[in-house]
Amino acid sequence: MANRATVKIGPAINAKLYKEFVAVAKENGQSQRFLLEKAIEHYIHNVVPSQRTVRPEVIEAFRRSNEKFRDLYRKLAE
Repeated sequence: MANRATVKIGPAINAKLYKEFVAVAKENGQSQRFLLEKAIEHYIHNVVPSQRTVRPEVIEAFRRSNEKFRDLYRKLAE
C-alpha cells in the first residue's frame, strides 16, 4: 500500500446524519474513514463542478428578462 499523507479532521455534524452515516458504513462493511473520503471525493469532483454550470435555459430566461426590463434597470441604477 502506498504511503499517503493524511490530515486528521474533527467536524461537528448533525447527529441524525451521523447516525445514518455510521449505519451505511456498517451495512456496506466499510470504514467510516473510507466512506467519508468517498463522499468528499464525490462532492468535490461531481457536485461542485455542476454548481458552476448554468443551464442554457436559465441563461436564456435571464436574457429575455434583461431585455424586457432594460429600461427599468437603467432607471433603478440612476
